Amino acid sequence: MTQQKSSIDRRNFLRLTGLTGAGLIMGMGVKADGTSIIENITAAGNAFELSPLVMIDQTGVVTIFNTKPEIGQGTYQSVPALIAEELEVPMDKLVIKQTGGEKKYGPAQFVGGSSSVRTQYISLRKVGAAAKEMLLTAASKQWDVPVAECYAENATVIHRPSGKKIGYGELAEAASKLEAPKNPTLKNPKDFKILGKSAPRMDIPMKVNGSAKFGIDAAVPGMVYASIERCKVFGSKLVSFDATAAKKVKGVIAVETCERIHGIYKSEGVAVIAENYWAALQGRKALVVKWDHQGNDQFNSKDYEQSMRDAAKKEGAVEHQQGNFDQAFSGSPVKLEAFYETPVVSHSPVEPMNCLASWTEGNKLEIWTSTQVPGSVMNEFSKTYGVKQEDLKLHVLFNGGGFGRRLYPDYIHEAVQLSKKVGKPVKSIWTREDDTQQGPFRPMTFSAMKGALDASGKAIAFQHKVISGTLDMKKDYDVTKADGTMTEGISEQKYEIEHMKNLYVHHYLHVPLAAWRAVTSTTLAFAHECFIDEMAVAAKKDPMAFRLGMLTKDSDTKTILNKLKEVSNWDKPLPAGWGRGVAQYEFFAGQAGFVIEVSKKGTGVKIEKVIAVIDLGTVVNPDNTRAQVEGSAVMALTAAIKGGITFDKGATVQSNFHNNPLVRINEMPKVEVHILANGGDKIKGVGEPGLPPFAPALCNAIFAATGKRIRRLPFDINKIA
Repeated sequence: MTQQKSSIDRRNFLRLTGLTGAGLIMGMGVKADGTSIIENITAAGNAFELSPLVMIDQTGVVTIFNTKPEIGQGTYQSVPALIAEELEVPMDKLVIKQTGGEKKYGPAQFVGGSSSVRTQYISLRKVGAAAKEMLLTAASKQWDVPVAECYAENATVIHRPSGKKIGYGELAEAASKLEAPKNPTLKNPKDFKILGKSAPRMDIPMKVNGSAKFGIDAAVPGMVYASIERCKVFGSKLVSFDATAAKKVKGVIAVETCERIHGIYKSEGVAVIAENYWAALQGRKALVVKWDHQGNDQFNSKDYEQSMRDAAKKEGAVEHQQGNFDQAFSGSPVKLEAFYETPVVSHSPVEPMNCLASWTEGNKLEIWTSTQVPGSVMNEFSKTYGVKQEDLKLHVLFNGGGFGRRLYPDYIHEAVQLSKKVGKPVKSIWTREDDTQQGPFRPMTFSAMKGALDASGKAIAFQHKVISGTLDMKKDYDVTKADGTMTEGISEQKYEIEHMKNLYVHHYLHVPLAAWRAVTSTTLAFAHECFIDEMAVAAKKDPMAFRLGMLTKDSDTKTILNKLKEVSNWDKPLPAGWGRGVAQYEFFAGQAGFVIEVSKKGTGVKIEKVIAVIDLGTVVNPDNTRAQVEGSAVMALTAAIKGGITFDKGATVQSNFHNNPLVRINEMPKVEVHILANGGDKIKGVGEPGLPPFAPALCNAIFAATGKRIRRLPFDINKIA
């Protein structure tokens, strides 16, 4: 996953702040009507634009433009907070507007990889600090006093000796004529009023009272609805269709084909367009479509899984090696081998895919949708459809869940094509069945593990071979090379093992694949941390002690494990029939660990206690951090004990939540979250790190309680033989 540069150099700062010759823009200000509206920047009207990310009108209303779509992870609060902290404006006095991929807001208009705050932490604070310094300077000039005698507080500049005050709005014009400071001074974290403090998320009341606008809520006059029939067998080709019966459904106005574009994978569907969504659905059911399955109707999960196991016999491309694994392994007195399997899973966001697109004469295009990548949508759609950037307008609304699914704009392509064909605004909505059955999915990932111990039980050799399809959708993908995305994190673990070799075997899958929350680490951590546990058992050592014994140097891994040991009372004996498991995982998005306790319950186990430690360095909103770790645990437990996605006769077997269920409230244990935040500029991701280590900690606890080693997900927690 592409990451954005977090630093802000002078050129970028000037471009971002937009103050070189921008002068004063006066006019109607943004009305202080609270933060309950997300709309495109162009609707803001004219005001003093202190920077493209901060706007202050004459009445003193401060508007911050949020470049990071809100998908449930809290960026609607956490990203503007970075600017507001330095600008000295309380969050409840802000107006927050969502950007729509416009160039002037920069290239970082996307959310993914837990990157929003950790990559913008310094740069956005500098924007706020620069604006504050300009306002302070403007006030000092107006009062003819030294700027050092002025300070900012509550959107006001105050002259300390005299107590005189002046609001930001009254200073906006004068401040706009000043040169932007090249190196604005950032606040000492000890003086933070917003960052590091638990604060309510401003999007939550809107989502509770129903006023929040999601993509599926978008509506414009004259719009029509589309429901699209796609072949259930992946890799099929449209041969013909008969729309006679569909067109007889009252309200149906047209039947058109459209292309689903997912990277290099393209497939054709048949869309029924109607005056209302019900008619579109009924028309779709009346379609008669002929597909050429091109031999893909024989594909099934059972055979593919076996082919994955066969592929594991290949040597694979070397992802990382140190020492001489083969020699150390062959000469070791204690050798271990194990094979771990994880399934295909769906994203299943609460809000299914949808998009409202309006193509008008003169090649002008307007889009309303929930997406994680507004910046790339603007670039990609401008090029694909020959629309000038200035003629393309994107409205980014709240996302009803993303988890990686809305990184991919296939559903947006469909709506745009249909609007162009019928000459009307078209709102395309996927059904839950479409969402469950069409993907794209998290790939199935298998891991072949090897490890060796010396006579004293010390780990001396370790090998992790990954077998999977790829998320790299390039025509020139090189199957002979290691794929960094699919081996994510396995060579970054801090365990000090002298001889190591990690490998990758590409195994093609024609089903559309996609990044899932925590990407490939969600599968690899299961294999890695469970196998470390197997090595500890073979060494006849306590799993926690075995891990810490491989961490002689200081590291975040060592810190997390020591914290887990402390807060879980790891050395305290458990009741009979109980077991305790530990796991951690470090990858690009951050790092977390779990200790989980389970007890035997009939033929299965009950999860008694879940303790998480997440390492952030610096935390922006502790309450939201806890919520993200808790949410990660829900998804991790779902992926561990629920059914996953399977295929038969070329198509997805599951269709909806009844056979592709999520963990229910009564199945979800309480999650105790501890945050490591020692301050400083080090900052790690929040949204994903809590997911990878959950399943291995659970499975290690189950082994401790029952002696049953689980090497395949999902499993039935109520049936553990």
